[in-house]
Amino acid sequence: MKKVTVVGCGAYMDSGYGCPGEWRCLKAAALGEGNFQEPVQVTGFVKCECPARAMVPTVAMASKMSEIKPDAIYLSSCLVNAKPGCPYGSAEEMAKLLQTKTGIPVILGTHDYH
Repeated sequence: MKKVTVVGCGAYMDSGYGCPGEWRCLKAAALGEGNFQEPVQVTGFVKCECPARAMVPTVAMASKMSEIKPDAIYLSSCLVNAKPGCPYGSAEEMAKLLQTKTGIPVILGTHDYH
């Protein structure tokens, strides 16, 4: 089974703006819905904290602590589709940085739930 880490937007999760937390991402991962092509095992869930400076080291630490290197990193739908968007960088920039630094493929978005 494919192993993944999900990165969620901490500001959205903490304030409840359309994302009550990670349950939607976990549901999509378990059922293979949304951007997950098949059911996957979530081995890490990282909360991106503003201003996103620590996102790469936090993802790396989550992998180290779990002792499982993910096959892919998913930026959550709340992070990718945030309105207003992140003032510190676009989801595309974050994905490129994560992929460059970790060597792990990064997928934009997790689910299509409303």
